[in-house]
Order: sequence, then structure tokens, then C-alpha cells
Amino acid sequence: MTRDLPTVARAKQAAKLLRVTLADQGEAISHAQALERVAQQHGFRDWNAFHAQMRDRPPQGWTAGGRVTGRYLSQPFTATVLAADQFRPGWFRLVLDLDKAVDVVRFDSFSNLRKRIRVEVGPEGHSKERTSDGTPHVALDLVHPGTEGTSDGS
Repeated sequence: MTRDLPTVARAKQAAKLLRVTLADQGEAISHAQALERVAQQHGFRDWNAFHAQMRDRPPQGWTAGGRVTGRYLSQPFTATVLAADQFRPGWFRLVLDLDKAVDVVRFDSFSNLRKRIRVEVGPEGHSKERTSDGTPHVALDLVHPGTEGTSDGS
């Protein structure tokens, strides 16, 4: 059976939402209980089995030839993934070919356009490296609607 699994980040978000929804209905559960319920909703016996399945899978589009969207130095982009390598659970080294070059300099009198970037991104879709204002250098969208050759499974 093929399963359309969420990313770990999406599963945790679903657990948080479940806790809030149940709390609004008068049923308080722990975060661990919410994680277990989300795992069971996806057909797994528990969170550990569910997590093991999800953690080794790249998010949709994070494979060679995939399409991603996001922000690079706070500028929106769309790109094709040229190379992807998982170097530890949830963390990927990606080489991205941006559809349109992004100016990496913020001065009016000077420009430096970049069309190809190499980045390491974690399970939340962003790089560890940050700009001086604390924004991640790269923040990828974890869901890519309209990606060619995929469906949302609904």
C-alpha cells in the first residue's frame, strides 16, 4: 500500500491543532497523546513507527528534478532541484536552479545576481544560517501546490 505521508513538521503541526481542537471541546490531551493519535490516523500503531517512516523521506519536491518555492535572502523564488542529498535525518543538501536570478546585495548602486544556490535545510524547511535580522538565508515552502507530475492525493 502506498501512503501519502506528511513531513515530520506537518505531523507535529497536526498534533498541535488536534490538541487545540479537543481542548475547545473540553477534552485535554498531552502532546504525546496527540502525536499517537495523528500516527494512528495515518495507519501506524504509534508515533515511533510513524516518525521512522517520515524522517527518512524528503518533503515533496526535495529530490533531483523536483520543484520548490520559498524565500532566499527574504526574496521569493521558484526553482528546480538539481541535486539533493540527505546528510542526517531530516537534513538535506540541495542545489537549486532558480527560475529568476535573485540579487544578493541590498545596495542600489551595486548588484550581484545569483541563479544557482547550494543550501542545507532542515525538517522545518529552513537553513541554520541567518541574516543580521535573524531571518533564515533560505526558507522553503513545505507544500508545493501545482508541482508538475504530482497530485495532492485527495
